Amino acid sequence: MEFATDKDLMTYYKRYAKQQGFGVITQRTKRETDGSAKYLTIGCARGGKYHPSHNNISRPRPTTKTDCKARINAHLVKGVWVVTTVEIAHNHSTVSPQKSRFFRSHKCLDEYSQRMLDLNDRAGIRMNKNFGALVVDAGGFENLDFQEKDCRNFIDKARQLRLGKWGGDALTDYFKRMRLINDGFVSVVDVDEDLRIRNVFWADARSRAAYEYFGDVITFDTTYLTNRYGMPFAPFVGVNHHGQSILLGAGLLSNEDTATFVWLFRAWLQCMDNRAPKAIITDQDRAMKSVIALVFPDTRHRYCLWHILRKLPEKLGSHSQFNNGLKTSILSSLYDSQTCAEFEEKWGQLIQKYDLGDNAWLQGLYNERSFWVPTYLKGVFWAGMSTTQRSESMNAFFDGFVHSGITLKEFVDQFDNALRKKVEVETTVDFMSCNQTIPCVSPFHIEKQFQALYTNTKYKEVQKELLGMMGCNCLFVSNEGCISTFNVLDEITIEDDHVKTVNYSVYYNEEECELKCTCALFEMRGILCRHALKVCQMKKMHVVPEKYVLDRWRKDLKRRYTLVKSSYDDMRQNADARRYELVVKRCLKLATRVSQRDDHVNAFMCHLDEFENNFKGLPLESGSSKVKENVVEDKGKKILSTHVVRGKGRPPSKRKVPPVEKAATKRRNKQTCRKIFDDDSQHGEVSEAQPGAKVDQLGSNVDDFIVETQCSTVTQPTPLGNEEVAVVP
Repeated sequence: MEFATDKDLMTYYKRYAKQQGFGVITQRTKRETDGSAKYLTIGCARGGKYHPSHNNISRPRPTTKTDCKARINAHLVKGVWVVTTVEIAHNHSTVSPQKSRFFRSHKCLDEYSQRMLDLNDRAGIRMNKNFGALVVDAGGFENLDFQEKDCRNFIDKARQLRLGKWGGDALTDYFKRMRLINDGFVSVVDVDEDLRIRNVFWADARSRAAYEYFGDVITFDTTYLTNRYGMPFAPFVGVNHHGQSILLGAGLLSNEDTATFVWLFRAWLQCMDNRAPKAIITDQDRAMKSVIALVFPDTRHRYCLWHILRKLPEKLGSHSQFNNGLKTSILSSLYDSQTCAEFEEKWGQLIQKYDLGDNAWLQGLYNERSFWVPTYLKGVFWAGMSTTQRSESMNAFFDGFVHSGITLKEFVDQFDNALRKKVEVETTVDFMSCNQTIPCVSPFHIEKQFQALYTNTKYKEVQKELLGMMGCNCLFVSNEGCISTFNVLDEITIEDDHVKTVNYSVYYNEEECELKCTCALFEMRGILCRHALKVCQMKKMHVVPEKYVLDRWRKDLKRRYTLVKSSYDDMRQNADARRYELVVKRCLKLATRVSQRDDHVNAFMCHLDEFENNFKGLPLESGSSKVKENVVEDKGKKILSTHVVRGKGRPPSKRKVPPVEKAATKRRNKQTCRKIFDDDSQHGEVSEAQPGAKVDQLGSNVDDFIVETQCSTVTQPTPLGNEEVAVVP
């Protein structure tokens, strides 16, 4: 046979291979000095031999290579490709023609599909829905010559071509667009002398309103790179009433030093009406530790426990007794100690037993024990969090929309698309909690109390404690005045169905109807522990006091942030939101008129009090004052994209790590992680949601656009009033 071009030859052989059920690959090409091909070998994709790329023979990777000899050879003779030899026999079984579409050589993304994918992506449709539309249009998966992974690869390239430039302009345009939608949007941009972006922070009106309810405990993590400039994505993450992650502000940083964190935390604090969180969880970053002490002096700081314990194999794995008692002793001292004195005693014993007095890493951890040892953190409410995995689950969610190769323009364009879904997720769960009832698992009247008040997610946690009561034995110890002391023996099942008995003490004040357990589950998670519930059962209590029913987990409260307009949540279909916006606008007008005189303000407040008293049936809602809005004109100056920056820490080592060492390290880390979260769930520390956990949204409106610089500042009036603010000279 003869073919006009090598492309025609490849097309013919591919068509033959698809019909016969095997894949095709170009095995050899010989070229002239000018680069043109003169000899070509096209063969079965399973030709050649398997050469392992790693030395771990215990975990071989799958291979398709069988050294198949099926192939054709062709020469270029007088401008025509002539087939010289043909081998059609295969040394393996072939597939049916219907399954040939799975071979890489037979995949083809046609122009129509490319156009539909690009249009849907511009409209913000997620890839799984985008691909699903093509499947329906084609009449089934079998009628497509490509798979979802091929579509993702195409969209990645299309986004880079479509959104590859002008990151600084895209960012400022995004903030201006948010400003037009809602005046509750806050953005702060830090630029250098050349007007090149260094750091960015923003929070929309919905996030700021949600902070009123869920800003008591946050996690902050900067290990997630979001764009090609190496700027870490720094989300402030809280937990909503369903236990879902909720975004309370976000930043993009060009550095991770003390000055940068001071700038970011102060911008966030000002945005949140200078109300600092009660507790914050971060990794062991020295700069971050000093900045939190400076900016949030009254906030309880905690290190991520998982990040610390995952370093055990790296720091102590070379110890001869690491797997023969050392690791177990460390975990036991952490999780089995109910008091600080007990922990210090066990820690001192293991240091002496395993001769670790000279270990600088352990000594450093001990010096900072109040930042990470669970028994030192019992008196603080953590909303069920002990690690920064809440932040990492937020990062995992954004993985479907952004990646480390995108530009700033693509990031801001995709940001709202990623968050729009989360409003719908929370709305759906709200509906389920109000319209579905989880049946009680016991005749305990207290369970019915929480069933009526708590969201389904938190009610399940209460049920878990109620079921755990079956493994508890309660013994009366003593009675001093109105305070009774009980010992509760809790049988805890750990690995390999091993059961250990832990003794907890519960104190009951009968006059104040107050319960306190040494496990401190309620203080840390806001859920009454099984030990306290066991005492309630003994005392024949049918209803727990209101102080043990947290508003934070209730499903019957109307929270203001759900009514706040945002860029990613269309409130036109929400009647409550429309009425809320109407009332707010009217109140703003009245506030402007009456604020000029004290007597007018007092009269206005009296009318409001009278109105509130007349409508006592209205749900109560606690709100905070609106933060001072600052609008800054950019004066027509162009803000440039950031420089590409390198992350903190030492440069990557040039030493090539053997595959066996990589596999062993990965295996040890997985085992440590599993052990940590198993122990957390057994000792009052709740493990976090897995990556992909539910998140709330961000971004919406802008009344604040602050450009900060190290240059001297010039003051000038804002377009909305007579306030003086800093602008770039």
